[in-house]
Amino acid sequence: MEQERCPNHGLESMPIGKAFTLLEPGPVVLVTTNDGTKNNIMTISWTMVIDFTPKFAMTTGPWNHSYAALRESRECVISIPTVDLLDKVVGVGTCSGVDTDKFAKFGLTPVRGKHVRAPLIKECLANIECKVIDIVEQHNIVVLEGVAAYFDTSRTEKRTVHAVGDGTFVVDGRRLNRREMMSSKLPDGV
Repeated sequence: MEQERCPNHGLESMPIGKAFTLLEPGPVVLVTTNDGTKNNIMTISWTMVIDFTPKFAMTTGPWNHSYAALRESRECVISIPTVDLLDKVVGVGTCSGVDTDKFAKFGLTPVRGKHVRAPLIKECLANIECKVIDIVEQHNIVVLEGVAAYFDTSRTEKRTVHAVGDGTFVVDGRRLNRREMMSSKLPDGV
């Protein structure tokens, strides 16, 4: 049987440079750092979980002012904002910590962590204190290991946002529970 070509059935070609928008990553996060004297925040839209562990990876590099503090201190906090914070998240990502106190400008509250100098963000749904365990410079990937995590159970808004490119986002929808169906396939403790 001969395979049919894409254009024959309503499938449109798209620029390969936009293919990343089809594989949407985890939620947009705020990553805080401390360079020894100053706190900063950067917006990161490319993150991933590594297996069923508290290990994470994100894409960032020298174009972010916080990257130097991240490389030097080898620690940060991943803060997970909700949809009600989207304008602040975008704002944080469109200005530089070189000349802006992002906590003050966007009305975010730094909270002292227990294991790292970088602050948690009080307004976020969750915060994960992390240590840098690897930097893959060839691909601008920073690998992190979570050392403590916090979740704000008092928040009513729990929907996160996901970047899909070109300044557009999707919001988490309702949850579909298939835990029982998958329970025999999940590793212990998950």
